[in-house]
Amino acid sequence: MQRRDLFRLATAAATATSLPRWGWSATLRQRPLFPLGVASGALTEDGVVLWTRLLDGPVPGTVPADTPRTALPEALTVRWEVAEDEGFQRIARSGQAQALAALGHSVHVEVNGLRPDRWYFYRFMHGDAVTPTARTRTAPAAQALPGRLRFAFASCQRWEQGHYAAYRHMLDEDLDLVLFLGDYIYEYAMPQAPALDRLVRTHTLPVAQTLDDYRDRYALYRSDAHLQAAHRACPWLVTWDDHEVHNDYVGLQGQGSPVAFQQRRGAGYQAFFENMPLRASVLAQGPGGLGTPDAVRIHDRHAWGQLLRFHVLDTRQYRDHEACSAPTQRGGVSPQACAELQDAARSLLGQAQERWVEQGLAQDAAGCTRWSVLAQQTLFSQRNHRRAPEQRYSRGTWDGYPASRQRLLDAVRRTPPRNTVWVGGDIHQNCVSRVLADFSDPQSPVIGSEFCGTSISSASSVTREQAQRLAELNPHIVLSRPDQRGYAVCDVTPQRWTTALRVLDDVTRADSGIETQARFVVQDGTPGPQAV
Repeated sequence: MQRRDLFRLATAAATATSLPRWGWSATLRQRPLFPLGVASGALTEDGVVLWTRLLDGPVPGTVPADTPRTALPEALTVRWEVAEDEGFQRIARSGQAQALAALGHSVHVEVNGLRPDRWYFYRFMHGDAVTPTARTRTAPAAQALPGRLRFAFASCQRWEQGHYAAYRHMLDEDLDLVLFLGDYIYEYAMPQAPALDRLVRTHTLPVAQTLDDYRDRYALYRSDAHLQAAHRACPWLVTWDDHEVHNDYVGLQGQGSPVAFQQRRGAGYQAFFENMPLRASVLAQGPGGLGTPDAVRIHDRHAWGQLLRFHVLDTRQYRDHEACSAPTQRGGVSPQACAELQDAARSLLGQAQERWVEQGLAQDAAGCTRWSVLAQQTLFSQRNHRRAPEQRYSRGTWDGYPASRQRLLDAVRRTPPRNTVWVGGDIHQNCVSRVLADFSDPQSPVIGSEFCGTSISSASSVTREQAQRLAELNPHIVLSRPDQRGYAVCDVTPQRWTTALRVLDDVTRADSGIETQARFVVQDGTPGPQAV
C-alpha cells in the first residue's frame, strides 16, 4: 500500500463518520475483543493519541500454528471516552472511530482540546466489550517551567528470554511517561537447537516476514499482562531499532533480494505503526511504499514545557552500511585496517536527520529549555576494546560512524544547550558515561552525560568481567554492568537530573523483586554524571 493511501486511511479511520459503519453480531458482542489492551502516546500540551486493537479468538503464538482463526468484519465502529475522573462522570472528550482490517483492526484516536499538564482517564467500547480504564496525561504548556518530570526508559524485550516483571515494578514508580527505545518485538522463531541462554517462555510463531507475521508478533507481546498494565498507567513515547524488521538491517539493506527486503521492511514498518500510539502524520511522507527511502518519519520532538525537550532519533532507517562488513571481517573493526571507518560522508542518522538534530539543539540553546535529551537506540560514547594506542570498535553502534558522531558533538559544542543528556538502549547492559567533546582526545572537555540502559528481558552476551575491563580501557565510562535486566528511572527538576538504574533479581520469574543497581546525578550547568 502507498504511504499516502495509508495516511488517508489512518486519518479517516479516526472518525466513524468518515467511513461506512458496520454493525456487530451478537456473537462478537459476547467475546473479549480487546485482549491486547490499550495505550496512549505522542502527547502534546492539549492532546494525546489513544490506541487499541481488536482481535477475535486466541492470541497468535499462544496456540498451535494451525489453529483456525476467526475473521473480524472489514470495519468495526469503536466508541471512546476521555474523562477527568476514573468513574467517567466528567467526560472531557468522546467519539467513535473505525477499526479497519487494512490497518490490522487497530485504532488511533488523536484527541485534542484537553487542558495542559493534566491527568485523564480513557477507555474504548464496542458492543458489550469495554477495555479496562487507563490513565494518560497532557504535557505542560509551552512557556511553563514545571517543577518535575519523572519518566522511565526501556528497550529490548525478547519474549522467550524473560518475563516482563520490570513493568510490574514500573507501576510503583509514579511515572509521567515511558520512553521506549527500540526492539519492542523480536522477529525470530523459537530456536531449534538448545539455546545458549535459558528460554523462559515459548511461542509458536514463524520468523516474521509478512505483514500478518508482524501483526501476530505484536499481538503475542502485547498479550503480556505486565506490559499492558504499564501502557495503562501513563503515555509512552516510542521509537524502533532493528528487530522490528530483522536483526542488524541497515537502511534499505537486509536479508534476501532488495525487492524482497523492501517488502519485508514495509510490512514491519506498517505493523509498527498499527501497534503503537502514533499519529497518522508519521505516514505522510510521499507516494512510495513503506519499504522505500524515508518511509516513515519516526524521529520527532516532544517538549515538557521549558523543563525538557526530547529529540527522539531514528538510528536505523537512514544509516549507511556498516564499515568493512564483509563476511571475512567479522567482529570489531580498527581504523588502521578499515579506511572506510573514517569516511566523513558516512552517517548513522542520514544527512537530513543530522541537520534536523543540529537545528533542534540550536533552538534549545536559544530558548529557555533546561534539559535537551537525545533519545536514541544504542550506545553513543566511544568504547575502545583495546588498550590505547591500539583501537578496535563495534560496527553497529556510534563507534562504527565516528565522523557522524563527531558532527553531533561539534553541533552541541558550537551552540551548547544548557544541559545535554543522551539516553539509549540496544546493548543489553547499563552503561553510564561522560560525553567528551572529542573522544579521540581523552583530555577534551565533558559536554554531556549518557545513560545507556539494560534490556527488559533480552539476554546479554557480555560478562561482567568483560564489561568492567571496557570501563577500565575507557576512563569516560563510569559504570558498565551487563549482568541484570531492568529499566532506568529519570527524575528531572530545574536544578538536577537523577537517574536510578533499576534491575531485576531474576528475569526468569514473573514475580521477581527489584533493586537499584546505581544512582547518578547531573547538576544543572555541570555536564557529566556523578555517582550518588
